[in-house]
Amino acid sequence: MKTPVILITGASQGIGAAIAKVFAKEMPRVRLALVARNARNLATVAGACEKFGATVETFTCDVADAIAVEALEGAVSARFGTVDVLINNAGVFAAAPFLETTVGDFDRIVAANLRSAFLVSRAFVPAMIKQKQGDVFFMSSIAGLGAYPNSTAYCAAKFGVTGLAQVLRAETKEHGVRVCCVHPGATWAPSWSGSGIAEERIMPAADVARAFFDIYRLGRNTVVEEIILRPQLGDL
Repeated sequence: MKTPVILITGASQGIGAAIAKVFAKEMPRVRLALVARNARNLATVAGACEKFGATVETFTCDVADAIAVEALEGAVSARFGTVDVLINNAGVFAAAPFLETTVGDFDRIVAANLRSAFLVSRAFVPAMIKQKQGDVFFMSSIAGLGAYPNSTAYCAAKFGVTGLAQVLRAETKEHGVRVCCVHPGATWAPSWSGSGIAEERIMPAADVARAFFDIYRLGRNTVVEEIILRPQLGDL
């Protein structure tokens, strides 16, 4: 049996890199398509995954760009064929109160978090439907379930991701495609460096990544539609 093809966007750091590493470590000879804008960081993650025996290809792409995503689909298909697991992890965060959020910042954050997930899913889900099997993960957030001050654009984007996941699940469940929306709380990423927040108040990226892998490994008759992950001590 061929090993699955796992495509991860935003794979150059943080949770995306951790997801790549857990699949590489736990699934011998897995095939990974790692996507991000930072080619140097992608190469570093790819090297770490290859040490576990994974077959890895990196793809430098702005997944909020429709033309770039179309080219990405062609490149990934040519290299690996059909993607079995799509992990829509790409995203950005920037804090600002509602009245201080510029139109440009709003558009940028919504594009990076929501538009990207729509474009990448639209590119790769049709092949899953054709083969009557596949898994799609959406990286939402606890900010996609409830309002957080100073997070206007981010909350709007993540609420959109949550809705997008629910619609895709409703439309593809009869075609063998499982859709899961993941809502993490505060998770360690480079942006936390120098924040002054105690480490025990933030979840390690490896724990969040492990949830993706364990959900994927469930039997095909079971789907985790949504999962919420929070630091043990609660929200920041």
